[in-house]
Amino acid sequence: MPQRLTAQDFDQELLVLFDAYVHGTLSRRGFLDQAQRYAKAGVTAAGLLAALSPNFAAGQQIKPDDARVKTETVSVPSPQGSGSIKGYLARPASAGTAKLPAILVIHENRGLNPHIEDITRRLALDGFMAFAPDALTPLGGYPGDEDKAREAFGRLEQPKTLQDFVASAAWLKARADGTGKMGAVGFCWGGGMVHNLATRLPDLTAGVPFYGNVPAVSEAAKVKTPLLVHLAGIDDRINAPWPAYEAALKAAGVRVTTHQYANTQHGFNNDTTPRFDAPAAKLSWDRTLAFFKANLG
Repeated sequence: MPQRLTAQDFDQELLVLFDAYVHGTLSRRGFLDQAQRYAKAGVTAAGLLAALSPNFAAGQQIKPDDARVKTETVSVPSPQGSGSIKGYLARPASAGTAKLPAILVIHENRGLNPHIEDITRRLALDGFMAFAPDALTPLGGYPGDEDKAREAFGRLEQPKTLQDFVASAAWLKARADGTGKMGAVGFCWGGGMVHNLATRLPDLTAGVPFYGNVPAVSEAAKVKTPLLVHLAGIDDRINAPWPAYEAALKAAGVRVTTHQYANTQHGFNNDTTPRFDAPAAKLSWDRTLAFFKANLG
């Protein structure tokens, strides 16, 4: 099996271009045109894009049919949002109908892809009831193609999408097979959604945003949720506004712990791409599980 590529195998300027492409500020054509200068040894710009893009099989830890996990797709009413939102629910099969603490899992800006489903199953095996909604539900759901998913994401009505996740949180917290305690973890766009939910849901028991955008500083006073924040070391787009928001949270009495992982890229926890950093991902995930267990019981 060939050795997996890491961020160190790519020029930093190329990784910055890829981040811009992933987040919609650079088109596919724009990326390919600018990436060409980094193509070497017969590798084309298209080849570089392919090498940087997710390989879901490489990152899968828990197979979808793993007998230790009980999963189902459910539809949650969202009258203030898109009408309804579908999502992926996972519980440990051994738990039966026992009441479990719940975790809302919030994807990146491509919808509910196989990587996020895998994370949801991982949380189930750690003893939680985990639910991952798909923001792309009103547009037909995750399309099975990352480029199409990213394009569709840009067409979402974000105020309705926010309400879809508020509805998902309320539904999850109220389930009879839950303890009534609920946390939320999100990645990139999903990390930003965790921050937003924390300003709107005073009963959110714990929040863990991975490299997510923050709300306006004035919103920090609304937060009542303990937060564990994970930041990449090389991620100016996300890191620049964080100190001011963190200061506002602390001024408001919010219990917030921040960890920044040196020399890591945005997306370092995503084990389907070369930006994955195994030591930082393990440390941040161990901290995440400990945080949830301490706050959710």
